[in-house]
This record gives sequence, C-alpha cells and structure tokens, in this order.
Amino acid sequence: TDHLAPIATIVPFTVSDVFFRVSKKLVNLPRSIQQSVSPASASGGRKHVLLLATTRTGSSFVGEFFNQQGSNMFYLFEPLRHVARMLSVKTGRTNATVAEPVYRDVLHQLFLCNFSLLESFIKPPPKDHVTAALFRRGSSQSLCEESICSPFDRKVFEQFHCLERRCGPLNLTLASQSCMQKKHHAIKSVRVQQLETLRSLAEDPRLDMKFIQLVRDPRAILASQMVAFSSEYKIWKRWAVDEDLPVDEDEVRKLKENCDNIRMSAEIGLMQPPWLRGRYMLVRYEDIAQFPMRKAAEMYGFIGIPFTTTVEEWILKNTQASKKASGVYSTQRNSSEQVDKWRFRIPFKLVQLVQKACGHTMTLFGYKFAENKDMLIDKSVSLIEERTFL
Repeated sequence: TDHLAPIATIVPFTVSDVFFRVSKKLVNLPRSIQQSVSPASASGGRKHVLLLATTRTGSSFVGEFFNQQGSNMFYLFEPLRHVARMLSVKTGRTNATVAEPVYRDVLHQLFLCNFSLLESFIKPPPKDHVTAALFRRGSSQSLCEESICSPFDRKVFEQFHCLERRCGPLNLTLASQSCMQKKHHAIKSVRVQQLETLRSLAEDPRLDMKFIQLVRDPRAILASQMVAFSSEYKIWKRWAVDEDLPVDEDEVRKLKENCDNIRMSAEIGLMQPPWLRGRYMLVRYEDIAQFPMRKAAEMYGFIGIPFTTTVEEWILKNTQASKKASGVYSTQRNSSEQVDKWRFRIPFKLVQLVQKACGHTMTLFGYKFAENKDMLIDKSVSLIEERTFL
C-alpha cells in the first residue's frame, strides 16, 4: 500500500529470511537437520536473553540485573530506538505491521553479534563502523570496556557517552568482537509489541533464547507516564483536573490497544507452545520491587546462568536509595516504596478509565480493581493478588 512505500528505501533487505541467506554454514543445512541440532550445543552454551517490556515498567532497573554481570554478559540498552525513530520519520508514525518484522531481524542480528543492520538505522550514519550517536551507550558496561574504548576526542560530541571512563566514538567492529567473546548476551527493549513475531529467534539453533516479559499495573504505568512524558499526556492531565472534560475516545483506544498487546503476548507465553517451551518467563514489576533479590535469583535460575555476588551487591545498593538519588529515569530507588505510589498520584476518574480499557489485562496479571476513591487510597487494602506464573 502507498503508506508503506517509503520503507523500501530504508530497509533494502528481504525481511522474512535475511539471516538464513547470509549467516553461517549451519543455517544452510536442510530445515529437518537444523531442528535436530539442540540450541545448547549450537550456541556453545551461550544464553541469549531478551527483556520485553513497555515504557515505565521498571525495565531499566531490571535490565541492570544483567548489565551488572560485567565481563560475563554483553548487554544492550534499547537498540531498537534507532529503528523506531527512523520508521516514524519516514512514515509519519511507527506502523506495527511494518516495524515488528524489522525489530525482529535487527534483534536477531544483534544476538549474533552483527551490528551491520542496526547501522543502517543510526543517524547520522556511522563512518567506517564508528558512531557517536548510539542511544544510551553509557547504559551498557559492555560498550564502555577498555577493549572497546577508543581514544577520547574533544572535537566529537557524544550525547550518550561512557560514564566510567572517557572514550571516543563507539567502534561497532570492536563491539562485535567483544560480543562474540562474551559468555552470554542480553538485550532490553520496550519496542516489541507481539511476542509471536520473535518465533524465528527461538527456533534458530545458533541461539539459546530466553524471553522475560516484564509487566506492571497499567494504572501505575499511566501515572508514571504522565510525569515522565508530560507533553504527550496533556489530555490525561486535563482530565485529571477537569471533571467535565469529555473523554477522547482515541486516547482510550490507544491505551486499550497497548494493554491488549501486552496481554496477548503474555497469553501466548503462558500457554507454552512448543517453540516457547522453557523459554518464557513472566515477571511483575511489583514483585521485583518488593522482593528484588529473590526475583533476580529466579530470573537467573530460569536463564541458567550463575547469580553473581556483583549483581547481589548492586541490587542491595540500588534498592535502598534515598529520595535524593531517585529521578524519573533513575535505576536507584527504595524499591519497596514504589509499589503503591501511583495510588496517590492520579484521581479515581483516571483509574476508572484504565480499569475499563485494561480490565482483562489486569485480571490476567492479578491486579485488583479499585471500587471507589476510598479503596484506591487505603494502603491497608492491597490491589495486587499473590500469583505464581509458571
């Protein structure tokens, strides 16, 4: 269709099977033989972890559970942001039908330590595989290690620079080499809407994929989004103070669509179809906030890698932070205090809108409805059911 036409100029590849045409010898085997190769043997024991979430679910905080593995883990923070931005610029919006296959293929290459496809979405384009524009480079210890750290150049501005040492622009060839030397690979993303689009990653015998879906009470997400993305939530903020303002059905529809996408992915994961069996884990942010050490250990056990003292120490340090240390994008927090904050930040009117739009999603994840304003702000009444997601 016409509105998809511009994509051809920026995605010059066949989305459906790009990897199977250009990758290693294993991929050229007949499909029956490919399927007989166990992922653990084909991947050399390396684990591949994708943390799936939406914005304001605490995914940056949870991503640090893997980033803090240091020399054992190659961790990337939101690499798909570059893809989303370019698709949005070219089409006027990020069309999920177009974006999801592209997200999948970029992730696929990154898990195989190939940055070439991602490079085509970075602006300005990297020169000789060197870029100063990679989003949140400093949030990945892997991209700031000494072996990747090129000489610092005062003439080159890098917005998302390394924090621990002064490095020059990122050399993606060196990053690829470092990736291949790491024991395990992890990526955090808030872009992928449908888990089922990632099936090819689970079925690639070169990868031993694990998917961890992080969810949060949609009422809490909205309260956080209204603070973090204030300009995008003006209508919601007006609703909060004006009882007579009519509801914008488009805004509520978008909220419902987001909730439905989260729920449908979780339903697929929890059903454990053959391609996902043993590869999917659902985790609620509220459980992590209350029991961070326990939940982190469970995630590591699910993945099948050791839970190190370095990660334990980071969790202890960053779940007992003072108010001064906290910010909109901070990974430091007094985690046990985070769970119920939203209940005092948005009016019952908005809570009702969310409960109507996201009721099925809330029920699946064990979030209780607030029946009235008094119940909403009564901290002695829990709005979270105890749940175990197998």
